[in-house]
Amino acid sequence: MQLTQIDQDVEDFVVKNFLFGQQDGLTPDESLLERGVLDSTGVLELIAFLEEHYAIKVEDDDVTPDNLDSVARISDFVSRKLGYSG
Repeated sequence: MQLTQIDQDVEDFVVKNFLFGQQDGLTPDESLLERGVLDSTGVLELIAFLEEHYAIKVEDDDVTPDNLDSVARISDFVSRKLGYSG
């Protein structure tokens, strides 16, 4: 799986589930929390998606803005969990 595919998968999930299918100018580095796209329930939905879609385990210590606050950060986090470098 290419990193760009992870980016696209995450963006598609966010747009479909939190932006009602409208990309609405969302950029990969934009904070999902500051923009109000994700709240605490949304974070749990995102974690469930990541664990199911990528067969990874998101530990409590992983739930930080550094890992889950933007499409780019989520993609980087998933890549690290899958053991991809780059």
